[in-house]
Amino acid sequence: MSLKDRRIGFVGAGAMAEALVGGLEAAGIPAEQMMASDVDAARRERLRQLFHIRTIKDTGALLEQSDVVVLAVKPNVVSSVLRDLSGHADLGRPLWISIAAGVMLSTLESLLPEGSRVIRSMPNTPALVQSGATAYCANAAASPEDRAAACSLFEGVGTCWEAPREELLDAVTGLSGSGPAYVFAFLEALIDAGEAEGLPRSVASELVFQTVYGAARLARESQRTPADLRRQVSSPGGTTLAGLAELDAADFHEAVQRAVRAATRRAGELGRGE
Repeated sequence: MSLKDRRIGFVGAGAMAEALVGGLEAAGIPAEQMMASDVDAARRERLRQLFHIRTIKDTGALLEQSDVVVLAVKPNVVSSVLRDLSGHADLGRPLWISIAAGVMLSTLESLLPEGSRVIRSMPNTPALVQSGATAYCANAAASPEDRAAACSLFEGVGTCWEAPREELLDAVTGLSGSGPAYVFAFLEALIDAGEAEGLPRSVASELVFQTVYGAARLARESQRTPADLRRQVSSPGGTTLAGLAELDAADFHEAVQRAVRAATRRAGELGRGE
């Protein structure tokens, strides 16, 4: 299924829908192939002005005019949205792609007609600047073409990976879904440290943003592992080793692992309604 000849509807016109519409537009999908529904008139108007796509309040009308429907609403309203559509003649026709965190395939399938093609995904917020990382998992009814269509959607805002088992999406949530917050916390700490050493905060911020961006790009584009790159800049008796020794003393590596483990565990709990 090529997205270039499919009508794509977004249920919800929030920030992630905005990012995905922007990614599709950048990938060459014309505005007339996309539309969005939302109860919030301001959100509909923003999306219409930004991308000139059709926006409506009636999700049933969107369903009738879409080959792919992206569920881009908060997890706690997924059930009510789909129950409101219950009995609609077109409910089982399109490919459904959910970006609602923690909503399991079994839940989506229970709210849709038997045999519906459903894909559950876990994007992250850097998708807002076309630098996202998304993992997805398809149900048994979804075809290889359906899965390729989902990947095409998410490649418009970054990278994507198809998880072979749905339970791995909890680990994805703990790692890349929550990961931007870990990085933001690290940025905050570095900026505060620079300011504490006498740098103006604006200067510390610029240095930190560029340093982290540059380091991530170097790690991404280099043939070396992050461990190799770390050793390369850690001269014996030098400044970097002195700083790393403090991170080791504070159990930095284990703290990161605990954070990912805790977020993964919580993702599973939320998926079970706990």
